[in-house]
Amino acid sequence: MSFDLFNPTEIHQAVRDTVRQFGLAELEPQAAEHDEAERFNLDLFRRLGSELNLFGLTVPEEEGGVGLDPVATVIVCEELSRYDPAFGLSYLAHEVLFVNNFYHCGNEEQRARILPGVISGERVAGLAMTEPEAGTDVLGMKTTAEKRGDRYILNGTKQFITNGIPGDVFLVYAKLDPREKAITAFLVESSSKGFSAANKERKMGMRASPTTQLVFEDCEVPVENLLGEENRALVHMMRNLEIERVALAAQSAGIALRCVEVMSQYAINERKAFGQPLVSFGQIQQMVADSYAETLAARALVYLAASRIDPDKRQSLDAASAKLVATVTAERVARRAIQVLGGYGYTRDYPVERLLRDAILLSIGGGTVEAMQKNIAADLAKVLR
Repeated sequence: MSFDLFNPTEIHQAVRDTVRQFGLAELEPQAAEHDEAERFNLDLFRRLGSELNLFGLTVPEEEGGVGLDPVATVIVCEELSRYDPAFGLSYLAHEVLFVNNFYHCGNEEQRARILPGVISGERVAGLAMTEPEAGTDVLGMKTTAEKRGDRYILNGTKQFITNGIPGDVFLVYAKLDPREKAITAFLVESSSKGFSAANKERKMGMRASPTTQLVFEDCEVPVENLLGEENRALVHMMRNLEIERVALAAQSAGIALRCVEVMSQYAINERKAFGQPLVSFGQIQQMVADSYAETLAARALVYLAASRIDPDKRQSLDAASAKLVATVTAERVARRAIQVLGGYGYTRDYPVERLLRDAILLSIGGGTVEAMQKNIAADLAKVLR
């Protein structure tokens, strides 16, 4: 029996087939419209949970999840992003940044209370880590939490939060002592007194995925919503960054795949120049061939990294490498697709201009290209010393 890196089991293949059918039938027809209107398709998003059972992929079945692995997460993120990367980004924020992270750092009571709603899609979730002055330098965050009796009082602002506007529940990082580097995690619900979502961003790409500020003004969080121990959140924050980065890399792979499909179809079957198919010309052949080969290589690295993710063991070198290679590849391949299509590629008649705009975010969010290069070099230095 042969092994398929991209579909290691029949279950993985079934997940891919389900998401691909959904992408073709449901995502593709609405993607351009929602991008243009900068509108999140909330009804369609909820169906990922209520109908397709795609939330809680890495949560054990006995706790209401699907009981699969990070490779399944990568498959879903890749396939969604072939048709609508912005929709895929909101999925990633809900499923990877919140559900997977929350499952590992929440206690039994918290999981029983929160997981059913977010796995069904009834409640939309997200993660609040980035701040106006703290992105890559996450330890520089300024949001504070002060314990007062039976609650914590949060003050501060989170920036660029995916799913901020429709979100019902968030995993929020804050400091008990702003002078220290130690970070504490909290479960914050949108109904909390002192919580608000504001200032929806007007973005270059990923426009159908809402990005906002979250503002905490004496926000009251009950003590039972403390996640894990005080001042110990950095451990699960860093652990979840690995699956986040590999999932973002999978989004990049999905974008690159779609761009290869579009440019190949156009060059081989749709466009002729000087009486010949466009692909007859060497310059076009180079762009198509390089794009296919680079996309295949990036996908292989992404799936390898996903197969090695272990919640009990760090694999930061794999995750950073996958994100670095895949995000750079997606931008390069999308740009080539526009060039192959020429004037048509620059218009919105074809999806490649949207895919390029969407791809650019992935080399920024979840750790910039430059941060990945720094991390890889640092990890290699540790290994080789």
